[in-house]
Amino acid sequence: MNPLTGFYGAATALRNTLFDRGVLSSRRLERPVVSVGNLSLGGSGKTPFVIALGELLKARGIRFDVLTRGYGRKTRGVLIVETDGNAADFGDEPLLIARRLGVPVIVGESRYEAGRVAERKFQPQLHILDDGFQHRSLVRDFDIVLMTERDFDDRLLPSGRLREPLSSLRRADAIVLPRDLPAQEMVIKSSALQGKLIWQMNREIVMPAALLAPIVFCGIARPQQFFAQVRAGGITPAAEVEFRDHHPYDRRDIERLFAMRGKLGAGGFLTTEKDEVNLGSLQADLKPFAVAALSLAIDHPNDVVDAILARITEGKPRS
Repeated sequence: MNPLTGFYGAATALRNTLFDRGVLSSRRLERPVVSVGNLSLGGSGKTPFVIALGELLKARGIRFDVLTRGYGRKTRGVLIVETDGNAADFGDEPLLIARRLGVPVIVGESRYEAGRVAERKFQPQLHILDDGFQHRSLVRDFDIVLMTERDFDDRLLPSGRLREPLSSLRRADAIVLPRDLPAQEMVIKSSALQGKLIWQMNREIVMPAALLAPIVFCGIARPQQFFAQVRAGGITPAAEVEFRDHHPYDRRDIERLFAMRGKLGAGGFLTTEKDEVNLGSLQADLKPFAVAALSLAIDHPNDVVDAILARITEGKPRS
């Protein structure tokens, strides 16, 4: 184990203790905040879950916005995401959320200030806080934490990918597990899940019309998972190319991909929705070009929305 893991764990525990005891304060927005987060670094499905939850709220006629940091953007301050904008200004995931949901998405280092802007301009009934479990400087009214099977046996940074220990799940209101993960076994495995709402979801890749042996590439947290889903969908890649998560593509990347296509005789290019956002106008140079869309379904969706609405109308202060 990396010796720095102990220092990281101690620092994380101290920070949480200071918030729990009120030494570090949390600010409350006027409207309720529903947080969607996780314990690990990327790959748990936060962005598609936010989109799926947003669609459920829209179906109920509930006005909401999404507050997010805007990871990877080159700008500063609070900005309202413009759907015809670019990832450099707003971040790839906020831009994807805004395009898919068609609701206000506000980025800002301070999600409190972002929420204040949202309340002045859009009069939402509630806020969705993206990647919010560790953002304790903003009061949340309902905390949703997405977990993967790997998280239950993982270690804290930098030895593993966990940002917080499993014991932190005691702050959560609901835990979301993959549909194929036995919920009861996970509750037994981690006592922090006991007494929590346990929801389950299923993620599927929707493949485009079949390309003949495409170059499959992506810059996401868990690329091998995407490549496996592509193969399971009946597509045999000519090559699989990994870029780092949130990769900002440039002309050299396009030239590299084209060179591979010529060398391998590939039939085109296939990537993810997030990578499509990061490609921007460069995608026009990749032909034939296709995107594998991620579809996420939440089990018993009406129960999920009812549970959230019931809690946030109680008006109980949280941190």
